[in-house]
Amino acid sequence: MPTALEAELYNLVLEPTIKDQIIAAQKQDKGMAHIRDEIDDKKKARFKLDEEGVLWFKNRLVVPKDMELRKKILDEAHTSMFTLHPGSNKMYQDLKQKFWWTRMKREIANLAVPARKWEDIHMDFIVGLPRTQKGYDSIWVIIDRFTKSAHFIPIKTTYRAKQYAELYISRIVSLHGVPLTITSDRGSPFLSRLREQLQTALGTKLIHEFGIPSSNQRPS
Repeated sequence: MPTALEAELYNLVLEPTIKDQIIAAQKQDKGMAHIRDEIDDKKKARFKLDEEGVLWFKNRLVVPKDMELRKKILDEAHTSMFTLHPGSNKMYQDLKQKFWWTRMKREIANLAVPARKWEDIHMDFIVGLPRTQKGYDSIWVIIDRFTKSAHFIPIKTTYRAKQYAELYISRIVSLHGVPLTITSDRGSPFLSRLREQLQTALGTKLIHEFGIPSSNQRPS
């Protein structure tokens, strides 16, 4: 009789990968069959079949209209990348390197909804305030999108990304853990610098189960 650990490992080996699930779903999807039938049409020129009959859009794997499967792709991307990325737009930019489906960007924005507390946060800033005795002149507002609760942290406009990262770890990560996504109206340059500093401070390494590049590992 196999041990519990051996049985668990056996089940893990048998678990199909995302790619296998997509290929299997392609074979059952009527829309995919329609594209295959018209693949020689000039309008379908960007589609192609490989030697195993798998459908691709240029070099991106075509994902059938299966919302459960598409949601699973997003969930797997969240857990496998272990990165602090700025919302659904960054996720779309990463996933579109490997996958394609119609209205992909819109669906990712709709599907990428936080399921747990402090999993997806938004940052905002209140600036131009009277300077306090300690030199604070702004407030860093960090909001949990799931519960709408927030932390209000006094800051100085002279803070650099490293100082924000240290402050975030001491005031937010210590209480709520590391979030999956971070968005901010301040823009991508700020988020990119903050993300790099947080990853350095936390000692994290990006794991790319699907070969999805991080922002500084884009293919040339």
